[in-house]
Amino acid sequence: MRDYVDIRAIELGKYIVNNNATVRAAAKEFGISKSTVHADVTSRLRRINPQLFLQVRRVLDINKEERHIRGGIATREKYKEYSLK
Repeated sequence: MRDYVDIRAIELGKYIVNNNATVRAAAKEFGISKSTVHADVTSRLRRINPQLFLQVRRVLDINKEERHIRGGIATREKYKEYSLK
C-alpha cells in the first residue's frame, strides 16, 4: 500500500510541475481530495524525492502569490455575466 501512495505522490508532483497546476486542479485530475494532494506533495514527496519537492514548492508558492488575482478575475467574470442578463 505504501508503494502506491509513494508513486501517487511522485505522479502528483510531476503533474503539478509540468502543468503549473494548483492543488485544486491536481485533485480534480487525480480524483482525490485537496488535502490528500497537499499531504502527498509536501510531507511525502519531501521524503521520497527532495529535488521534485523543491520544484513543486516553487510552483505552489507562485500559485499562492497569485491566488488573489485569480479570485478577482473570477469575481469580475461572475458579475459580467449578471450584467449581460
